[in-house]
Amino acid sequence: MSQILSPTTFSSEDTVALARRLLGCELVMRDGEGQVIRRTIVETEAYHGPDDLASHASRGRTPRNRPMFGPAGHWYVYLCYGIHEMLNLVTGPRDFPAAILIRGVAGAVGPGKLTRSLGIDRRFNGLAAQPDTGLWLEEGEAVSGIRILETTRVGVDYAGPVWAAKPWRFVLVSAAVRSPYTQRQSPLRGVQVAPLPRRKAK
Repeated sequence: MSQILSPTTFSSEDTVALARRLLGCELVMRDGEGQVIRRTIVETEAYHGPDDLASHASRGRTPRNRPMFGPAGHWYVYLCYGIHEMLNLVTGPRDFPAAILIRGVAGAVGPGKLTRSLGIDRRFNGLAAQPDTGLWLEEGEAVSGIRILETTRVGVDYAGPVWAAKPWRFVLVSAAVRSPYTQRQSPLRGVQVAPLPRRKAK
């Protein structure tokens, strides 16, 4: 079994770097029958701080976005356009709203497809990313040396030219060829990614 990543692993002042490093990690869910499902994360987007006009947090704290202001390593799940459940990992620190939208996993590229395929919904909103809540993250294969595509975020033109142009979306090359959004965006930049730090053995 892969190493379970503690919620404290995701406390970061650099949400963008953490969004890159989540690629290759495993999103793990335990369904109602106790079956454990693992999917490799292949696409992420970073939303960092109250000044990020593409972020829900730019409107201030609300009942909907309250989890974004909470501790790192918790889930923020919201409904988009009344249809799609969107899964985000809060990166903290507490009271600094930052999160990573998990846009795709192996076999389900696109945030709505991801949550539908795994049965993820708002029952996880505000819960910690750990096994006892039924949805957590595990260390995957090291991605150092793998080429990763870096693009602007999807559907954030409303944020204005500065924030809409931030290259804060990251896609594994193998997933990019299946994503219609990647085909429309340019330029694509390759970046090298280090694995998440390992927890110390107890």
